[in-house]
Amino acid sequence: QMQLVESGGGLVQAGDSLRLSCQASGRTFPTYVMGWFRQAPGKEREFVAAVSWSGGNTDYANSVKGRFTISRENAKNTMSLQMNSLKSEDTAVYYCAARFGTVSFVGRNDYRFWGQGTQVTVSS
Repeated sequence: QMQLVESGGGLVQAGDSLRLSCQASGRTFPTYVMGWFRQAPGKEREFVAAVSWSGGNTDYANSVKGRFTISRENAKNTMSLQMNSLKSEDTAVYYCAARFGTVSFVGRNDYRFWGQGTQVTVSS
């Protein structure tokens, strides 16, 4: 089983930046895709961003494209989400997730492992 632990959430003002991190441990796939999802109060969980094993392919939701940057460091089993120009609508619990994928694959579905989430609150 793979364990995922998020960190870096907090309370910020609109326009500020925040960096989330995810640490993977336990038994991992030889290659795996990592992604970020979020769930706002009263809404369903939604895809935010994903990165391939190689780090060379990324995918972003339209709502965060140009403001958020996803990256990973396989040697440390970590993934990060740099969030800039935060808006009140970015307020949510952010979840780290992982699934098997080939070196260059990136996708939005079928994630198998999930973290517990970290709260991000953006005040306007």
